Amino acid sequence: MTQFRPCIDLHQGKVKQIVGGTLRDDGPGPRENFVASAGAGEFAGMFRGDQLTGGHVIKLGPGNDEAAREALAAWPGGLQIGGGIHSGNAREWLDAGASHVIVTSWLFEDGRFSEDRVKELVEKIGASRLVIDLSCRRTAQGWTVAMDRWQTLTDLDVTSATLDRLAPWCDEFLIHAADVEGLCGGIDGELVSMLGAWGGRPMTYAGGAASMADVEKVQVLSGGTVDVTVGSALDIFGGSGVRYGELVSWNRR
Repeated sequence: MTQFRPCIDLHQGKVKQIVGGTLRDDGPGPRENFVASAGAGEFAGMFRGDQLTGGHVIKLGPGNDEAAREALAAWPGGLQIGGGIHSGNAREWLDAGASHVIVTSWLFEDGRFSEDRVKELVEKIGASRLVIDLSCRRTAQGWTVAMDRWQTLTDLDVTSATLDRLAPWCDEFLIHAADVEGLCGGIDGELVSMLGAWGGRPMTYAGGAASMADVEKVQVLSGGTVDVTVGSALDIFGGSGVRYGELVSWNRR
C-alpha cells in the first residue's frame, strides 16, 4: 500500500518549499512557495511523534549542514539525508543519525553515470544504506536523470532497464519529477505508472501532489508499490490542498 513519506527541504539553512525547476547556481534565487519559521528539528520531531518513517531531508546547496544535523538528531534512524553526499562523507551522515544516504549527482562524472562510483559507495556503506535518487525531467526519451539540483541532464534515462541495472546497488529509489516539483499542479501519472509497473525496490515519488486525490492516484496508478511525498500543497508548509493530519491518518489506515 502506498504510504506518505515526509520531507524536509533545506535551502540556505531554512526549511523551504521551492519550485524545483527554478534552482540555479547563477542568476536570481529559486522561486519560494514557503519559508518556515520553525527549524528543521521541529519538523523532524513532529514526524517522529507521528511515527512517520522513511522521510527525507534534502540539502539544496551549501549552508544546510547544521539544520540537517538538527533534523537527524531529532529523529535518529527515521530520516534519510541527501544533497552533496559522496563516498567521502556518507558514513559521517549515517553516524549523525540518517537511516540512509540519498545520492544523485556524485554518481555521475561529466554527466555520465559511473559504475565505479556507485560500487565505491556501496563498498563504504553497503547497498542496504543507499537510496539512489533518480530526479528527472521530461525529455524526448521520456524521463532523463537531472543532476546538480536538477539543472544538468545526464546520460541516464529513467526506464525499467535502468531500474533493473541499479537495483542491486541500493535499498530504495527516490524519484523527483523536477518539472512539476513545487507547482501543485498534479503528479506525473505516466511516470508513476511506469515506476509501479516495475516495482522491484521500495521507491518514493515526489512532485506535484496537490490533494488527497493525488495521493490516492499514486496508489491506484502504482498498484500501491510507490510511496509519495507531499510538499508545497501541505498545510504545515503553507499549502491549502492537503492537511498533514489527513496524511498521518492515511498511513494508519
